[in-house]
Amino acid sequence: MATLVLTLTGADRAGLVSELSTDVAAHGGSWLTSRMARLAGTFAGVVLVEIPDDRVEAFSTVIDGLSDRGVEVVIRRAAPATQLAGIPLQLNVIGHDRPGIVHQVSAALAAHGASIEELETQTREAPMAGGVLFEVKANLLAPADMDHDALRQALEAIADELMVEIDLSEAEDSSSR
Repeated sequence: MATLVLTLTGADRAGLVSELSTDVAAHGGSWLTSRMARLAGTFAGVVLVEIPDDRVEAFSTVIDGLSDRGVEVVIRRAAPATQLAGIPLQLNVIGHDRPGIVHQVSAALAAHGASIEELETQTREAPMAGGVLFEVKANLLAPADMDHDALRQALEAIADELMVEIDLSEAEDSSSR
């Protein structure tokens, strides 16, 4: 079986996921994992599928045909899955929206060797206070030898500068990763 990563974008419309899943099933494939969202009227997603090796070429041809229906899909063969070692962490950030939050936080994480396994961001109206809140939820993997206090201090400095709340903690349930 070939493991493929599909990234897709297109105008949002009913039936788009159904069309894609039909193509996967028609080629003997299995839909493994996906993340999809509607972002400013555009449908965007990442899907991990398995397709029998002898059907990958036919599957790719059919998927390329989605562009005629307004969906751009990029297909990549996934590298063999490896379990990364480290300490799972959870990061939550919330504060008034402003440029640079993701940049500064991700730079601090990278500088300390923590990798982002999953990242979700959103903006929403601030209740009572008015304005727009920016929220980050991230699952991280930190090297076992990372200086957690140094990372925490770096994040606290960013929180003070940007006037946001940052919470870094060990992940409650790391068995699902």
